[in-house]
Amino acid sequence: MNILVVGAGGQIGAELIPHLQGLYGQDNIIATDLKAENVERLKESSRALVLDALDLESYKEIISKYKINRIYNLAALLSAVGETKPQIAWQINMGALVNALELAREYKCSIFTPSSIGVFGHSTPQDNTPQDTVMRPNTIYGVCKVSGELLSDYYFSRFGVDARSVRFPGIISNGCLPGGGTTDYAVEVFYEILKTQKYSCPIPANTYMDMLYMPDALKACTDLMDCDPSKLRHRNSFNITAMSFSPTQLFAQIKKHVPNAEFSFNPDPVKTEISASWPNSMDDSCAREEWGWNPSWDLESMTKDMLEKIALKLS
Repeated sequence: MNILVVGAGGQIGAELIPHLQGLYGQDNIIATDLKAENVERLKESSRALVLDALDLESYKEIISKYKINRIYNLAALLSAVGETKPQIAWQINMGALVNALELAREYKCSIFTPSSIGVFGHSTPQDNTPQDTVMRPNTIYGVCKVSGELLSDYYFSRFGVDARSVRFPGIISNGCLPGGGTTDYAVEVFYEILKTQKYSCPIPANTYMDMLYMPDALKACTDLMDCDPSKLRHRNSFNITAMSFSPTQLFAQIKKHVPNAEFSFNPDPVKTEISASWPNSMDDSCAREEWGWNPSWDLESMTKDMLEKIALKLS
């Protein structure tokens, strides 16, 4: 199994690389990123190359040279950043996916592309959001992700491309800092509280959103791709979640460990609008039934681990 990770310098990719190396062998994983500085950092522990995912010919050369069997297409501009640059977001998010799917078709690769809770909108049921439901997003990021789900299913039904995907909720990580998403507060807060014991939250106090701790997110990336395809009734894309909480609930957990922590709220209008359109909680029963999705981390265990790991990083 030779695996190519595109956009490996981001929040997911930076931690997916060692996870894949542990499962499939260090020499079988090729990490790529658009930014040379990210590639230099990745080279410290992996085979890494500079790649613009919109450059089809360079992309093709890497697929051919390294005899790639599986692509993790992680190149994307995230939700909050995308709203400031919608045309660029469309060009990057869809351009990278089109190239990945076309090369997967040509070279008989399987392909994983993360989708998002951003596919949902105000008309979607917000509580226990079904696997199959109304998807009318109000962000360019969400529009890209819905389009990507449909296009990936088309490549499967039309060309037999083994395309699979999950709808990631907010991902909480003690590795790389997040890169412009609406759920970033749930990572930023740990750094600020440990540095200053104060945090001003850009999300309204009682806004619920689904979340996932990074170890569970990495497991989802590989468990879905390694499962028996005959068991998949859905492909693009599965609801997955581990916990749903509001900023108020997260901050209460943090105060159990940092009693002097102080929290305030200064809602950002763009993030407030985006978060209001997303589910309060998702139904992930299809993922559980079809490929055995079963997260290990909850709010309490995640909070404790995040504080411990980030305290070590800052010491």
